[in-house]
Amino acid sequence: MADGGAVRAEVDAGGPAVYWAPGSQILWRYRENGGARFHIARPVTVVRDDSELLAVWMAPGTECVKPVLADGTPVHVEPLESRYTKPRSVTRGRWFGTGVLKLARPGEPWSVWLFWEPGWQFKNWYVNLEEPLTRWAGGVDSEDHFLDITVDPDRSWQWRDEDEFTQAQRDGLMSPQQARKVREAGHSAVRVIRAWGPPFSDGWQHWRPDPSWSVPSLPPDWHRTPAHLSS
Repeated sequence: MADGGAVRAEVDAGGPAVYWAPGSQILWRYRENGGARFHIARPVTVVRDDSELLAVWMAPGTECVKPVLADGTPVHVEPLESRYTKPRSVTRGRWFGTGVLKLARPGEPWSVWLFWEPGWQFKNWYVNLEEPLTRWAGGVDSEDHFLDITVDPDRSWQWRDEDEFTQAQRDGLMSPQQARKVREAGHSAVRVIRAWGPPFSDGWQHWRPDPSWSVPSLPPDWHRTPAHLSS
């Protein structure tokens, strides 16, 4: 994976932080729920990275890692009642359709994703509730919290995947205490949406990727920390 370089910047905590330069290629990964292994890995290109925001672009055709059941069945096909209890594996696939712009503020328990229809017609924002991102030399890691929120261009919003959020609690993947924290994080995100604060108010729906960017490749040791980033 080619690395576009990094720059050092001072942060309010008093120590130096390394930020990725625009055009750098990194990994955006998720650990499996209730485990330590990674089951989602997506190579992305850095759009912006500083003390206030990490913005990355996942291009169409990007090779990614995603979870499947041990027999290869796609997760979303399995009935909800057994979706989280059957043995799992991972598989490689490609992200087809339009790309996704992902935005994350340091320490915030969600990221905001922007989706477009073909022809760059803006579709919606998607608030993915998750563990605050942790950074390492080649990317960022998190753990998904099942519950999500979609926000339409007219600023209306709605909860998503509440059935999965409930099932995950039934199956012991999330304690009652953690579930309360996730729901509280969701309500915090809703307050930002209602106030139309950043990043919704920042005009990211008008952003477009640099046409010179190549599609990042998936390193063979994507599951390791740190993974090897080959140029």
